Amino acid sequence: MTPCATPTTSLRIGWVALIVRDLTALSRYYQDVIGLRLLADRDDATGRRQLLGCDGRVLLELRHDPHAKRPARSEAGLFHTAFLLPSRAALADWLVHALAMGVTLDGASDHLVSEALYLTDPEGNGIEIYHDRERGEWPLAADGSVSMATLPLDLRALAAQAGRARFAGLPAGSSIGHVHLQVGDLDQAKAFYADRLGLAVMSRYPGALFFGADGYHHHLAANIWNSRGAGPRADGTTGLAEIALIADTPGFGARLGAAGDSVTIRDPWGTSLSVHKG
Repeated sequence: MTPCATPTTSLRIGWVALIVRDLTALSRYYQDVIGLRLLADRDDATGRRQLLGCDGRVLLELRHDPHAKRPARSEAGLFHTAFLLPSRAALADWLVHALAMGVTLDGASDHLVSEALYLTDPEGNGIEIYHDRERGEWPLAADGSVSMATLPLDLRALAAQAGRARFAGLPAGSSIGHVHLQVGDLDQAKAFYADRLGLAVMSRYPGALFFGADGYHHHLAANIWNSRGAGPRADGTTGLAEIALIADTPGFGARLGAAGDSVTIRDPWGTSLSVHKG
């Protein structure tokens, strides 16, 4: 799998894999609502799975398990997968498309560094659709960290930026900008994602930490808003199966014990991260 381009160079999200009960329904949702395209439909010894993406590049893998159980809201796992669009106009186009389809948004926020729309797929997986403001506009704290907030987003003003062309899927340059996780403890999350993985703590928010590379506001985030004290994820549940990271920094994989071009590790809650040489 080859990732779409992202705003950073040394580390980026390649793709996210989800375990789903209803493969047909989820695949249609991510195509019709989110705007991904079906790139492959495979059925082998590991089971059936579909690969979806843009520009011919995989962003999302759906792994079929009709017997998987939906996890409780308080369990560790996925908070949302965030699809990064290349411009504000592209976000406006997606918003107008979603409203025309009657999609219910869970929220819409101005985070100072970005503008974001939130929704949930039919099996309870959180989704963010967003665009970044120019880096020069990101507010920085005295210690160099990125200041973020959650302010109301003016949907009418955003929609006014949409073009007249019919929505034809996520545009070229779209990617997975970040993945936000539910964890059981923020100190453990920092020990894993910052101390072991080597990401910087880019921002702190009540009940959440944001980790990034290359000065990006975050590639990965962790919160305890619903999951404080959660233990390792139970097997046989729907939701997050894997996050693939693409690392271009020499020695990144070796530091994690990679003997070749990739290595798979798990965080304290059982979330699988595969790190691949870029």
